Amino acid sequence: MVIGCHPALQAEAAQERGFIPRKQLPAAFMDGGGVRVVSRRMVRPLTPPPPMANGNGCHPPKAEVEVIHLTPWDLRLISIDYIQKGILLPRPPVSGASLVNALQSSFARALRLFYPFAGRLAAEELGDGTVSVFLRCTGEGAEFVHAVAPGVAAADIVSSLYTPPVVWEFYPLARVLGADAAIGPLPVLAVQVTELADGVFFGMTLNHSVGDGTAFWHFFNTWSEIHRAGGDLRGGLSTPPPVLQRWFHETCPVPIPMPFRKLEHIVKRFERTAVQECFFTFSGASVRKLKARANGEMAMAGTADAAISSLQAVLAHLWRAVCRARRLPPEQGTFYSVVVGCRGRVGGIPPGYVGNAMVFGRAAATAGEIEEKGLGWTAWLLNRAVASFDEASMRESLERWVREPDFTYVGNLSSGGTALVTGSSPRFDVFGNDFGWGKPVAIRSGAGNKVDGKATVFEGPERGGSMSLEVCIAPDALARLVADEEFMDAVSMPGLLTAVRH
Repeated sequence: MVIGCHPALQAEAAQERGFIPRKQLPAAFMDGGGVRVVSRRMVRPLTPPPPMANGNGCHPPKAEVEVIHLTPWDLRLISIDYIQKGILLPRPPVSGASLVNALQSSFARALRLFYPFAGRLAAEELGDGTVSVFLRCTGEGAEFVHAVAPGVAAADIVSSLYTPPVVWEFYPLARVLGADAAIGPLPVLAVQVTELADGVFFGMTLNHSVGDGTAFWHFFNTWSEIHRAGGDLRGGLSTPPPVLQRWFHETCPVPIPMPFRKLEHIVKRFERTAVQECFFTFSGASVRKLKARANGEMAMAGTADAAISSLQAVLAHLWRAVCRARRLPPEQGTFYSVVVGCRGRVGGIPPGYVGNAMVFGRAAATAGEIEEKGLGWTAWLLNRAVASFDEASMRESLERWVREPDFTYVGNLSSGGTALVTGSSPRFDVFGNDFGWGKPVAIRSGAGNKVDGKATVFEGPERGGSMSLEVCIAPDALARLVADEEFMDAVSMPGLLTAVRH
């Protein structure tokens, strides 16, 4: 079942930089095919047997379905694609039905803790020209897909900077908008386990109006820990318990009536422009070098009022290189949007909060300024964008959203090929997702929200501060990016990872 396909790989750029050229790859790998779905089912949360009434075998009346109302942070993201992130794992000790049955069992146990993820979105037209959206904890289940791709090896995925087309097939619900789950009967969470020639890929998909990246990886970490423990949770979990109650600012109506007669009136579908993606990894030493250079430049300029972080230095390095790769004229305005997490910044939002708790900070300049003023100044712009977060202003924006709701749309993320946007975080515990037979070998994401200018950050595969960027831009610009010596000098070249082979 083909659910997405990249444009052709840039063979010339690959050969120039020493990557695997297109003609050397397997046919199934090249055309985006080779993935076959074996089964799909809804997995419900594992629940204890219901209590008996008077010992006569009669159960008490069914309780009313719990409803979770969505916040402005949640609703703002109902108009974009599902989150799609996944991990490549070594070959497990069992395969086929034995593997899938065991994973479905631990998945059900994880859903018991995150039971809203087994619910369904619903929309209610209120009759006064407004509509509200909420999550009904029906327990109908999350989708679990088992697939096989015997013609795809782990090395096909990790041995080149370019992400191969077949990776997008490792995910269910590709390019589905969040609102689609309230318009039609779709799950809010789905996972696909794809057995490869010498490994296995877990691709997970979560409706972005139900949770953000922190909630996504919180669930993933919980599932892997439950599976690794064989279901024995007597010692407890290392992850914090999920906090399922939504946070609303004091004056917010619950539920929020949005000024649309139908939910469909919010949805906008855009033609997807051609993009390609590469996965760049920066070693801990390379990250420290960029950070030291950025802070050194700011000290020399007498602007050392704020310390540049490792992430800000790496993103500034990317921003400058992408401006060159896009060949933006010096007077062209460009901006970089970065996610600012609200857990720990806003009172009342605990670390285990399950929902969306993030805002965007924006840094802006001209392409000429980005190039001329250097890495330190560019990183300082990003530093100021994050530091500008103010809780009082954030609360005011939430109040304003209720009166004048605005939504995030896939088609607006890249601003016509002049901007960048980075989500996720290098703090997410990606490589801690050991299901009992070894830690992940690699991380890759699906087709969701892949637009020109999307750069997703992950923790790197090595300890000591390494990080990775999954960069998605126009194919011609990406070819120039991988040929940019200044940028690539900081990037670790991919190699064959023998850890995947047993």
